[in-house]
Amino acid sequence: MKKMMNQLFLSLALVCSLGFFSSLQAQKIAIVDINAVLESMEDYKNAQTDLDRTASKWRQEIAQEYDKIKGTYSKYQAEMVLMSDDMKRQKEDEIMGMEQNVREMQKQKFGPDGALFKKRQDLVQPIQDKVYAAIEKYAGERGYDFIFDKSSSSGIIFNNARFDKTEDILSRVK
Repeated sequence: MKKMMNQLFLSLALVCSLGFFSSLQAQKIAIVDINAVLESMEDYKNAQTDLDRTASKWRQEIAQEYDKIKGTYSKYQAEMVLMSDDMKRQKEDEIMGMEQNVREMQKQKFGPDGALFKKRQDLVQPIQDKVYAAIEKYAGERGYDFIFDKSSSSGIIFNNARFDKTEDILSRVK
């Protein structure tokens, strides 16, 4: 009886492990360099150029505001010997208010929820969606279970070049 139970247990364990290992072998993986795909797309390049132009323009505007503050502060330093304490405090408050306004402008333009981030989402998100849709369709057609992005810090330290399907995805988004 004990021998029969051991054989039954062993058989059951073997069947379970075979099912587990066969499911591991059936999984297909691929690797895609999404950055390479995006960089090859004209729409993405145009969006990046537009974003760079906008960011540069906003940086110049902010730099001009800082220059105004520096000029106001230099003028204040030159004239402060002639000012009363009230006039000094008023001018200092004015300069600090100018600095606060510029910092707020920077936050509105370049902050985590700023205008540049929102513009980036508006311009780049549709392009990324197109790439991800192509990857999803490719995975469905070819039966891939996993597709990793080798351009991100996903923890891949080695990949076999035969799994790199970047060129296949590039041909689908052009």
